[in-house]
Amino acid sequence: MKFRSYDSLKTFHAVARSQSMTVAAHDLNLSKGSISYQIKMLEIDLGFSLFERNNARLQLTERGRRMWNVSQNALGQIDQEIEDIRGAQSNSLTIGSLTYFSSRWLSPRLMNFFEQNVGISLRIESVNSINDLKTKDIDFAILWGVGKWEGYESQPLLSMPSVPTGNPSLAKKVDSLGIETAVRTLPLLGDSSGDVGWRAWHEAAGLPYLPNKSSLIVSDSNSRVQAVIDGQGIALWDDLVIQEIENGKLIKLTDKKLETSGYHLVFTKSTTSVHVQAMIDWLLKQSTLS
Repeated sequence: MKFRSYDSLKTFHAVARSQSMTVAAHDLNLSKGSISYQIKMLEIDLGFSLFERNNARLQLTERGRRMWNVSQNALGQIDQEIEDIRGAQSNSLTIGSLTYFSSRWLSPRLMNFFEQNVGISLRIESVNSINDLKTKDIDFAILWGVGKWEGYESQPLLSMPSVPTGNPSLAKKVDSLGIETAVRTLPLLGDSSGDVGWRAWHEAAGLPYLPNKSSLIVSDSNSRVQAVIDGQGIALWDDLVIQEIENGKLIKLTDKKLETSGYHLVFTKSTTSVHVQAMIDWLLKQSTLS
């Protein structure tokens, strides 16, 4: 018998995701009775049960779980294809970027992009970590790291070694303690990824990672620069803080660098529009001129 209840698959998807007809009814703006009826008719059409009740809670049957897996993949592919088609028709694009990178590297160069790509509308969203890509509708992001993000494809943009940096007051303490003792006793400032960068730096420097229990996580990168200037701790910075280095607000505390760090293009979609590709090509060209 030919399957006909394709309209009910979206309802099934909502119920399976939440394991609650009440929640699914709210999400789909339908009555609970309507949800229940659609699931019942879907089960009749399929010829097997999708759910079973366990202590008044819905649970997927084994066959229901198989249907959930395949419908999740299929509906996800449809949603992605719709977004790709819409993107190809649009002259707009949205990228995510660290505020630190946007203000210090990207913004001074953007006029050149618009001069070469007349008519393109660009929106820049602030992102602090890979987790932001799950909630923001962006075409791609520019993130700092060593180029490995599980579940995402990435491409190197700018190789830029990072080095522990502090204000003049902390620099005097580091001179007295030595860098190995300093990174064990002074607060190490981190970003949204926590201590990923610091662990990588310690490994590159050949030092054990034994940080002080005191730490400060500052998600926004520009705010983290200010926190270091204010003496809140030590942070890993690259040559984009050259102005603060030259005016003496920040000091490089050691020659030991994290050579593998830099900025990467991180892609959220499987395909790119003509305008998105134009932005990617422009960024890569600009990186060679830096």
